[in-house]
Amino acid sequence: MLLLAATPIGNLGDASRRLIEALEVATVVAAEDTRVATRLLRGLGVSNRPRLVALHEHNERERAGELVAQAREHDVLVLTDAGMPTVSDPGFQLVRAAIEEGVVVSALPGPSAVLTALAVSGLPTDRFAFEGFLPRTGRLAWLRPLAAEPRTLVFFESPHRLAASLADLASAFGSERPAAVCRELTKLHEEIARGTLGELAERFAEGARGEIVLVVGGAPAAEVPLEDAVARVRELVEGGAGLKAASAEVAEYTGLSRRTLYQAVLHNDGGVS
Repeated sequence: MLLLAATPIGNLGDASRRLIEALEVATVVAAEDTRVATRLLRGLGVSNRPRLVALHEHNERERAGELVAQAREHDVLVLTDAGMPTVSDPGFQLVRAAIEEGVVVSALPGPSAVLTALAVSGLPTDRFAFEGFLPRTGRLAWLRPLAAEPRTLVFFESPHRLAASLADLASAFGSERPAAVCRELTKLHEEIARGTLGELAERFAEGARGEIVLVVGGAPAAEVPLEDAVARVRELVEGGAGLKAASAEVAEYTGLSRRTLYQAVLHNDGGVS
């Protein structure tokens, strides 16, 4: 079996009992950085010393076959430096190779910088999109298509590019868009800075230290006149949709009440069903 194991993103106290138990019996551990894995074993008081195999972005394709073959015989534990393997970290190519070869892939869930930042940001959590690391170049062109995205957006960023990225986000999304800079999550100097993109760009104009997660509010719903929205519901109904389904669809992107749209069509059309 290939076993993806989430590791603490800062505080070692967040290591799960299952992670510690898996490390105590592991024969082979594929680690993003074997030195970090060694420190993790020591920090968690694990006496076992498994064979550590380096698995990083530069060798993952080459190592995948070897590790999948070993996973047929015994469990291979996969670790990244922090968080869940494959999520903006090595592991994806290995997982694909294991699936193609019919090797079981499972996971030991645990700490997640994405979900932790989202939860503490104060921004809507019912719908969100994780966009990984912001690009080093061409950020504005990359960001502009996301400006109309209604879901909350989560990004990773390095501390020395934070100031430039916040400035580009403010330019692409508007300086009044709400956001949060989540720094050093679960660590001693954890900081959650909330405000508009313009305010945060000014606050972090000199950059920051530590691991950074950016959470940005989604685009506000477009203001659509009620009569236009009702007309769109009628169009959908005439196209074969049910009134309830049509009202729900139009309500989703207009921000208007589904009940209001439903009742408006019923009232104006004398009882559509």
